[in-house]
Amino acid sequence: MSGGVRLGVLGATGAVGSTVLRVLEERDFPVSELVPLASERSAGKRLQFAGGEVEVQPLSDESIQGLDLVISSAGGSVSSEWAPKLIAAGAVVVDNTSYWRMHEDVPLVVAEVNPDDAEGHHGLIANPNCSTMQMVVPLKPIVDAVGIERLVISTYQSVSGTGQRAIEELRTQTGAVLNGGETEASIYPHRIAFNVLPQVETFKDGDDYTTEERKMMAETRKILGAGEDMGISATCVRVPVFGAHSESINVQTRDPLSPDELRELLGGAPGVIVQDDPGAGVYPLATDVEGSDEVFVGRIRRDPSHERCLNMWVVGDNLRKGAATNAVQVAQLLVERDLVRVPEPALVA
Repeated sequence: MSGGVRLGVLGATGAVGSTVLRVLEERDFPVSELVPLASERSAGKRLQFAGGEVEVQPLSDESIQGLDLVISSAGGSVSSEWAPKLIAAGAVVVDNTSYWRMHEDVPLVVAEVNPDDAEGHHGLIANPNCSTMQMVVPLKPIVDAVGIERLVISTYQSVSGTGQRAIEELRTQTGAVLNGGETEASIYPHRIAFNVLPQVETFKDGDDYTTEERKMMAETRKILGAGEDMGISATCVRVPVFGAHSESINVQTRDPLSPDELRELLGGAPGVIVQDDPGAGVYPLATDVEGSDEVFVGRIRRDPSHERCLNMWVVGDNLRKGAATNAVQVAQLLVERDLVRVPEPALVA
């Protein structure tokens, strides 16, 4: 669109929404007008954008009119109600929530992995879960080169994935513990400061895997175009880190692949940076990766228990590449490919 797009950012005052605004600026996204949208509670706030200020509008039937494109990060219940309304009003929606991801007619897109899937949208494109997102970026070159039979994943997820209140809770609890005071857990089932919680999100009745673990398994297959023949097992863990998720990934390939071949393969992959000299203390760290858009990979090594298994350590900023950056990248490819239009029949229910 030569004159730029009229862009809505739903959930603009939240952790992901505010990061979306920063990424839009950094990437010089072609915006003719930015319309930040949020709840009535946040309406009227003024946000910095592109050297000026924009006022947050309350989400309503009136405020969504005339938008070309909307990046939505306002939670699943809001998205379930408002995404169809936004599409009916003529906007294409890039949605960051979990609500639409596994709908069969909604593309689930990672910019470096399956951008062509965006071509078939019906007004809505879903952004994957943050832990899935950073994992599939280095997995895609492996799938293309030698195939993947099985994945075993353990995550080490930062509190920023839960939101600003979790960040504040970790900060408060840390101070209390260091000063010998009492701690109170309200965001997580247990204290997160100086602790490790083997639970990310919730357990549904009858399921001993959490909803986060189920997301990783199902979304990975959808993004990579794999069926149940790709075995996936995930254990998702919350750790007392403010930002960036880390993952230990065991990959069983279909055809042989050496550690050196994997380093070379990932060294040329889009969106991936290899940091792998463990003897010199060089490997991805959450404290270094926070604020980056790339996915970092290190500790690449053979699994001694299986001749076609490799281990690797993957770290990514969950608010940026895990959410905001990919949403903006998807919005960019929609603009570049002239896909900012709602086709018929659009997804309206």
